[in-house]
This record gives sequence, C-alpha cells and structure tokens, in this order.
Amino acid sequence: MNKWLVASLCLFPFATLAAEQKTDLAAGMAVDQQLSVVIELNQQYRGVIGNDGLAFDYLAKKGTFNQDIPVTWYVGVGGWAEWNDDFGFRVPLGLNWDLTHGWDLYGQIQPELSLYKGAELQLGGAVGIKYQF
Repeated sequence: MNKWLVASLCLFPFATLAAEQKTDLAAGMAVDQQLSVVIELNQQYRGVIGNDGLAFDYLAKKGTFNQDIPVTWYVGVGGWAEWNDDFGFRVPLGLNWDLTHGWDLYGQIQPELSLYKGAELQLGGAVGIKYQF
C-alpha cells in the first residue's frame, strides 16, 4: 500500500500542471530507474518511469556557472518507488548541458532515503538526454 501512496504523491503535481495554459515540454530517455522515459514540464517538474520503477523530482533551484558555458546546475527534491515495493525520497544534485537547439544532456547524483523496511540512506545517480518541444 505504501508503494501506491508514494506513486500517487509523485504523480499529483502533473495533475495540477494540467490546468496551466502554457507548458514547456521536454521528453527523452535516461538511465535512472534502469532504462527510463523522462518527461519534463516547465524545466521544473521531471517525471521518470522505467524498468525498475518511477520517480518524480521538483527542480527547486537552478543556476549558471558562466554565461559563456552552456552548462547549468540544479538542486531538487523528489520521491521514487520501485516495482518491488521499495520507495523513498531523494535530493537530486545535477548538471544540465545544452547540446544544441532543443537537445539537453543531464547527469545527477541523488542522496536517497529508502523507507521500505525502515529508514536507510542510499546514493543514486542518473544520466539522460531530452528534447525540448
């Protein structure tokens, strides 16, 4: 039951965004929950569904290193649930590289707090590519 609760909490922000008129949509592939599909809205809400489970991240803070370099950084908060009942929260810390018009490559590490069978700290990571429509 806890798996369904976390999954519902992960998908709730997508429902609230549907009411907004303008959306900034990106889609791609990643290695996050093993091989995964990535959907990003407004460069702020990222949903991932893959072979091993699903995740949702809210990218809370973003910044640039230098205006001449097409690399930005971000920090977020999110949750994840695996198909085998494991679930928890995570804090993604990542870099986003603007490859060419519309294409972005990103990589992140995320400290994770697994809540299945007690609290346990873990470290995860992800690498992905997405196209902005």
